[in-house]
Amino acid sequence: MIDLNADLGEGFGRWSLTDDDALLSVVTSANVACGFHAGDPSVMRRVCDLAAERGVRIGAQVSYRDLAGFGRRAMDVPGDELAAETAYQIGALRVFAEAAGAEVAYVKPHGALYNRTVHDAEQAAAVVAGVQLAGGRLPVLGLPGSHLLAAAEEAGLTGVPEAFADRAYTPHGTLVPRREANSVISDGDTVVRRALEFAVKGSVEAMDGTTVEVAARSLCLHGDTPGAARIAARVREALRTAGVGVEAFA
Repeated sequence: MIDLNADLGEGFGRWSLTDDDALLSVVTSANVACGFHAGDPSVMRRVCDLAAERGVRIGAQVSYRDLAGFGRRAMDVPGDELAAETAYQIGALRVFAEAAGAEVAYVKPHGALYNRTVHDAEQAAAVVAGVQLAGGRLPVLGLPGSHLLAAAEEAGLTGVPEAFADRAYTPHGTLVPRREANSVISDGDTVVRRALEFAVKGSVEAMDGTTVEVAARSLCLHGDTPGAARIAARVREALRTAGVGVEAFA
């Protein structure tokens, strides 16, 4: 059994990036941008309405305050400030989720914040403090072995490990930085093959050809990958054919 998640609502004003409508027909969990790296009130409301209508779980995709850099630029944010900004983003999304008759079911950092919380214990703890400040006991989605998942578990929250079918891995089980060549995988056949490796074998081939063990409960398919919705549909069908159930973790 595995969950399929995708980053959605990554538009702003007249600018749009992800095919939210098509992806919400495939995924089981939607990581919705909360306004700091992308997303505005109208976009957030629309995605929450569609997700609730289709039974897709809604997650808050929190990030550094970086609209210009799409949340992918490294930033140094004090812990107290990051905790408050995390709670702020969750609260903003919660309004639209509840208006749609649903709820915010989990939290996932985005971009530079996600990668920072893999190895930075203080930033990871600040994100978890923000989740607690927002109220409830929301699960936290993150990279296996990261400080983020460790901080979540220490705080009594559920840490949910995820894998990326469309990203290259280092031999250490971390994501190859986007600035490096071939860090993002856009070939549909390769993405499908890697998704099956994660779901069936619990492993994937790293950039250097070695095999990396990755025990994941959720599989991320980036919404901004060319042909993302079509590839996601292929992944879900391949999982079904392989006897792997697709179900939201939250």
